[in-house]
Amino acid sequence: MEIKDMLRTLREKNGLTQEQLAQRVLVSRQAVSRWETGETQPNTDTLKLLSREFDVSINTLLGAPRQLFCQCCGMPLYDDAVISRETDGAFNEDYCKWCYSEGKFAYATKAALVDFLIAHMPNQESLPEEERRKLYDGQLSQLKHWQE
Repeated sequence: MEIKDMLRTLREKNGLTQEQLAQRVLVSRQAVSRWETGETQPNTDTLKLLSREFDVSINTLLGAPRQLFCQCCGMPLYDDAVISRETDGAFNEDYCKWCYSEGKFAYATKAALVDFLIAHMPNQESLPEEERRKLYDGQLSQLKHWQE
């Protein structure tokens, strides 16, 4: 779904007029109208306000143009329900809610996450633990959180 359609759908779903939405995100009614016709798009700051107003991620507002992955564990972030949030309630589209919650990471080290994965992920190929550890470490090392 394109952003223009997503904005109209969310506005109508929430029972808002263009004027009411405009007041809530500090723009003119004409700006909302132009978004909904596809003439223009909201700027970054306004997208953040819209995200909060409708309780959806910016990626969802934009029509999900990119596949998000948790930058800590690699899990696909296929739905807003699994995306983490900051302490103020804003979405943090870099992490899943299990790795990052209320401003804190669940795993202090990559080794702690690898230990969790060893204990909880199925071992369908019956790989030895050391081989699994190397595999997980190599995959996790490619994610932004573990490169910082």
